Amino acid sequence: MATEIRQQDGITIVEPSGKIVGPAVSDLRKVLAAQIEASDVPRILINLEHVNMIDSSGLGSLVEARTLASQKKGRIGVVNVGNHIRNLIVVSRIVSLFEHFDSEADGVSGLST
Repeated sequence: MATEIRQQDGITIVEPSGKIVGPAVSDLRKVLAAQIEASDVPRILINLEHVNMIDSSGLGSLVEARTLASQKKGRIGVVNVGNHIRNLIVVSRIVSLFEHFDSEADGVSGLST
């Protein structure tokens, strides 16, 4: 799994690609934790457009990141969630933990307020 990280209007955009399973879960966990730690009030948009598979551990890393960000009064949003991942999030009953946006531009705008 490769992860691109960029900034736009004060929002950190994290864009993983590939499969978030096995060792990639811990890589994503480290990336998200570092971004949260680096900010006083983290605002992170996770773009899942290029993620084709995620397992329960991967979902757990997203929940963990959301918890860490919330402790710092931060916010985490997701964008471009494919049907497979969306179904897992719904079945796992964690859908309400994340702010969902229709596009990256909407996510940046929504998290900026």
